[in-house]
Amino acid sequence: MVQFFVIHVIAESAWARPYSWARNNISDLGNAHCALQPEPEPRYICSPEHDLMNGSFVTLGVLFVAGAALAGGALWRRGRAAAVSRLLLAGVGAGFVLAGLAPADVNENQHVLGALLIMATGNIGLVLTGFSLAEHVAAPLRWGASLLGVTAITAFGLFLSRHYLGLGMGGMERVAAFPLLLWALAVGICGLVRRADRPHQRVPAEHLGHVG
Repeated sequence: MVQFFVIHVIAESAWARPYSWARNNISDLGNAHCALQPEPEPRYICSPEHDLMNGSFVTLGVLFVAGAALAGGALWRRGRAAAVSRLLLAGVGAGFVLAGLAPADVNENQHVLGALLIMATGNIGLVLTGFSLAEHVAAPLRWGASLLGVTAITAFGLFLSRHYLGLGMGGMERVAAFPLLLWALAVGICGLVRRADRPHQRVPAEHLGHVG
């Protein structure tokens, strides 16, 4: 997850014309050709590091699928809702892979499908995740998932209808795409912290007699 944000910054810094989080889509960083793009808002796109950005999309997608598959028993309850939410989150990974393999100016239909998997079905999955995580998962991660999902879905609707509320096209797209990534990053950090704390946990008294 971290690699995506790092490479995002690297790719945007390579632009001769300044890249704008408000005026430019995330996908603009992966466009393979330099050209004026008229839709949905006119802008000139020329991303020298497009291969690096598309590689980041694909890497993020593979990691997302792996995370949804491997973290199932540790994070989700059993049941249909949990299975559906995990499937939708795995679809986010497929969406990033599609977006990376098919830049918007090379195969627009495939790229749009990837975007829909990320910002439409993926955010629905995030809402469902909030209701299907196991009880031992920290409460902020549970209610935060649903809250972020609803926020992102609303932003996606505003983005499609071109109501940017002063954030610009790129800004509203990020409100639709980034909550899911930030939630997944928070889950990963919590997992690392929890794992780091395990060696320091106190040995139960009943086991002390067996030590040595």
